Amino acid sequence: MDHSGQSDEVYRRFQLIVNGPALFNAVATGVELGVFDLLSRQPGATAAELGTVTGVEPHKLRVLLLGLSATGLVERHGDGYANHEVAERLLAAEGPESWRHILLSWKTLYYPAFHRMTEALTAGTNTGIEAHTGSEPTLYERLAHDAGLAEIFHNAMSAFTLQTMPGLLGNLDVSSTRHLLDVGGGAGTNCAHLLAANDHLTATLLDLPNVVDMAKTQLPADLAGRLEFCSSDMLTDPFPAGADHVLFSHVLDTVSAEQGMTLLAKALDVLPSGGKVSIYGFSADDDERGGILAARLSLYLNILATGRGMAWPVRELAGWLRQAGCVGVETFPGLPYEHALVVGTKP
Repeated sequence: MDHSGQSDEVYRRFQLIVNGPALFNAVATGVELGVFDLLSRQPGATAAELGTVTGVEPHKLRVLLLGLSATGLVERHGDGYANHEVAERLLAAEGPESWRHILLSWKTLYYPAFHRMTEALTAGTNTGIEAHTGSEPTLYERLAHDAGLAEIFHNAMSAFTLQTMPGLLGNLDVSSTRHLLDVGGGAGTNCAHLLAANDHLTATLLDLPNVVDMAKTQLPADLAGRLEFCSSDMLTDPFPAGADHVLFSHVLDTVSAEQGMTLLAKALDVLPSGGKVSIYGFSADDDERGGILAARLSLYLNILATGRGMAWPVRELAGWLRQAGCVGVETFPGLPYEHALVVGTKP
């Protein structure tokens, strides 16, 4: 069998990977300097015009534009430059869903820790966390010591949540749910959208105290009275009673399999018969091949964030729910951004 085509593709990926750090930072710099913003407002702007706005000297800007053009996100037409439609859609946007928030977090928090990957994996713990103030074992807890970094992190989490929101809204059935418990609900992005889309629904957002304090400031005024807050450590504290549906969105990937089973048991403890448990987030292929986003997340978790967890395959998540005692387990694999939804029912 001729594998030349496959070899060519792997070689192409190899070149992208080994040159990726430089190109990633070129894109992040383009965001920070406002290059994508200017090209959105003024398609066809020349290097000289871009230089006037950014304040970058002509030769340095020429080098940056060479890097951005190499990514394909910026296209050159004669003497002018324009955003590719992907850059226009993901990077020129200024809203809370913009990838600019994600890139800033990856540049500031994620990737500086990745140079310690060999050390972290060999040591079996998240040694990358040592760059952050505090003695707590997870990045989420240590962010309480740095309000600026916490804002960058949660803006990125909200942006990615918004990017993946269609997969959740389009597949999570809350038609018979009265009260949803959103475990690890972060800034409240999921709650806000689920409540807005379902007038009958109420919810409780559970997260660490510093995260809950932030979420309270971002609650849309029209949802007041429908959303409660619970300051709690999900791993050590009991879950509040009163919910008939527990949602783990981008949560179980941050913990070990043993901790995941503990969290599911705690969910079932507070649910009535017929109550639902839903797991939503990144998911590796069942054969654990491919999945660039799932791979990046899994490495980040083990090197920096928690020292454990991964983008668990759907078959494992479904197995956890059955082992915890759920029946009627349903799976929704292959959702956008390498996401999946897995749902079980308490007998």
